[in-house]
Amino acid sequence: MLDKLGVRILSTGGTYDFIVQNGFPAETVQSLTGFPSILGGRVKTLHPVIMGGILARLDNESDQHQLKEYHIPPIDLVIVDLYPFEETVKLNSEEGEIIEKIDIGGISLIRAAAKNYQE
Repeated sequence: MLDKLGVRILSTGGTYDFIVQNGFPAETVQSLTGFPSILGGRVKTLHPVIMGGILARLDNESDQHQLKEYHIPPIDLVIVDLYPFEETVKLNSEEGEIIEKIDIGGISLIRAAAKNYQE
């Protein structure tokens, strides 16, 4: 239904699989950026196409020009499910596993969306 309204759903990895398996159309972040998830999944969404799409100001001519110049679609809504950091700390005292649950990309997406909340 959302796709009939022109809404595109972008997602990474397991969330993408979940969305598609439940019958909803979605696109991978990789299909938009042309760049795969790297470093064992540590870098997925930290890309100029994603951040530019979120941070672009609709009322700023320069921002809009750059979106067109670099073929960046605007991103109007951001939904993030952060890694379960506190749960990992409670269940596991292994430092390496705890460190891997420190979410970088998700927090960056939230901050970018918050910075541009008026759009």
